[in-house]
Amino acid sequence: MICLSDQLKFGRVASWPLWGILALFSACAYSFSSSGASHIKSVAVPIFQDLTSEFAIKDKLTDKVIDEFTQDHTLRVMDRRGADSLIEGKIVRVDDRAGSFSSDESVQDIKIFITVSVKYQDLKKRKMIWEDEITQWGTFDPNQGTQSRDAGIDEAVAKIANEILNKSVSGW
Repeated sequence: MICLSDQLKFGRVASWPLWGILALFSACAYSFSSSGASHIKSVAVPIFQDLTSEFAIKDKLTDKVIDEFTQDHTLRVMDRRGADSLIEGKIVRVDDRAGSFSSDESVQDIKIFITVSVKYQDLKKRKMIWEDEITQWGTFDPNQGTQSRDAGIDEAVAKIANEILNKSVSGW
């Protein structure tokens, strides 16, 4: 025969999994806001300036930053007139440096370092959210020609674009 106190104990024990599930789902409903700026819903990304002689990089970088924000869906990308925030940047340095050497001391790969100065601004409140100089790199084989170097540039550009996105939505 089951007494009332046993039924109450069973009811309490059996409800723990239910409370765990409820806690899990309530955590999923948590709302994020960009760096504490919940009013920011969109971003403008004008073409990056280029202070180097590598003129093709500015288009690649601008397109990749826009792609990152578009794929992330946190902020809607739009033109400056309607945007709540703005990413502005300029490429300040591009350096090729030997990466590794073979046993006969010939260069096996080269690292291409790209440095970008970036500002993220709140256009609604007219304040700077963050400003930083970002350096990333990609590698290429010097024996494979310009296509290999372009792949190294693409690798560095992808890293920079990802870092810009992460810094911009890190408070979400």
